[in-house]
Amino acid sequence: MLPRALEDAVEALSHLPGVGPRTAERYAYYLFRSSPNVAKNLAEAINDLHDKVKSCPVTFALIDANEEISPLYSDPARDKTTVLVVEEPLDIYAIEQTKGYKGTYHVLGGAFSPIDGITPDELHIKELVERVKTDGVKEVIIATNPSIEGEGTALLIEKILHEENKDLKITRLARGLPLGVDLSYADQITLSAALENRTNL
Repeated sequence: MLPRALEDAVEALSHLPGVGPRTAERYAYYLFRSSPNVAKNLAEAINDLHDKVKSCPVTFALIDANEEISPLYSDPARDKTTVLVVEEPLDIYAIEQTKGYKGTYHVLGGAFSPIDGITPDELHIKELVERVKTDGVKEVIIATNPSIEGEGTALLIEKILHEENKDLKITRLARGLPLGVDLSYADQITLSAALENRTNL
């Protein structure tokens, strides 16, 4: 039997994705053996997540709580007529690391997946359609993950956008991204090539 506080720490850590019971035990024991400041700083950082981070009301990217809108949208150097669509906020930072994209972003908040109960209404597709109108968007780059759900989401977005605007240019990241690999885990070279060689739908 572990001490109650250690058991509670293991239980809490085991809720993290990819962390099983044994890994949670190692993490908890590491935190116990480390300086109290390590655990304190970790606890404070986690506690601040919900108070100091929010979603941009336009792009749905993550921003500081004191910001009104994402700098990746408000920056005058950003081309608002080009919008790159991703599933999750962290996918944006993977693209930004390539330093090869100067447009804006739109986060869907997931992927269309009937099996998991995720319907189009739960994604930020309506907001994307509205942005295309209000910002005079000329090109939408669909950068959903190369998975079955990601491909289905891309086709859904393409259909909805073309119903609203048949002349809108819709492109997809080139197929250099391997199937089954999340965008946030792709290396910069692969992402740069995929972005450069995007194709028409």
